[in-house]
Amino acid sequence: MRLTRIGGPTVLVELDGWRVLVDPTFDAPGRRYDFGWGTSSRKTIGPALGPDEVGPVDLVLVSHDHHADNLDDRGRTFLRSAGRVVTTRSGGRRLGAESIVGPVDGLRAGEHVTLAAPRAGLPDLEITATPCRHGPPLSRPIVGEVVGFAVRRAGESRVALWASGDTVLYAGLRRAVGSLDIDVAIVNVGGVRFGLTGPLRYTMDGREAVELIALAAPRVAALAHYDGWSHFRDGEAGLRRAVDGARPEIRDRARWLVDGVAVEV
Repeated sequence: MRLTRIGGPTVLVELDGWRVLVDPTFDAPGRRYDFGWGTSSRKTIGPALGPDEVGPVDLVLVSHDHHADNLDDRGRTFLRSAGRVVTTRSGGRRLGAESIVGPVDGLRAGEHVTLAAPRAGLPDLEITATPCRHGPPLSRPIVGEVVGFAVRRAGESRVALWASGDTVLYAGLRRAVGSLDIDVAIVNVGGVRFGLTGPLRYTMDGREAVELIALAAPRVAALAHYDGWSHFRDGEAGLRRAVDGARPEIRDRARWLVDGVAVEV
């Protein structure tokens, strides 16, 4: 497996010949985006690679389509060239209605789909949606539906890749990762907060990410979505403090990706 961090949550995963893109975001920095209910955020860092530099992609995993830090305007345009898109159940309906994608599968947490190999010699992949809660308790009607993704080679029980999606650490997520045998994890962090909602957090901070890595025990935990936006309050500094202060086995699993550089894992 090879990972290339493009920026924010956007990571290109090359797995056994499959080219999988997680949460495509390609807009330039500087713009402020509305997240609803009076909240907004400014993009501060642009992508390390543009859509044309990424090349052809067989599968795009969209943890949620309704926040621009996970799917922005140029990311939506990119979906037109994707071989397949997997997202939330509600996101699948919205993206399908926009007629901007080809085959799109919308999943609720716990549901799965098996995708046939796009080329000879590649394995089929099974994609299972995993639970997320993108905010405090009872916030889903406001923040919307979000999922993570467990990617397995068809017929295998081990999870080759788990993408956490945007989530806080909560009981449902703890139970889910406790049941998975994970090779490589992409863990979204950032500690999102908004001035309007005070201390309420909408994604994990560094301390929670360290706890999640300890629970999930992946061979590699690639860290993502912790910089590039003004609503990340814990950010890279908080994440590095937490990882540096963690137990040696957690520090050994954590992998800091350099934007635009393909890393063998």
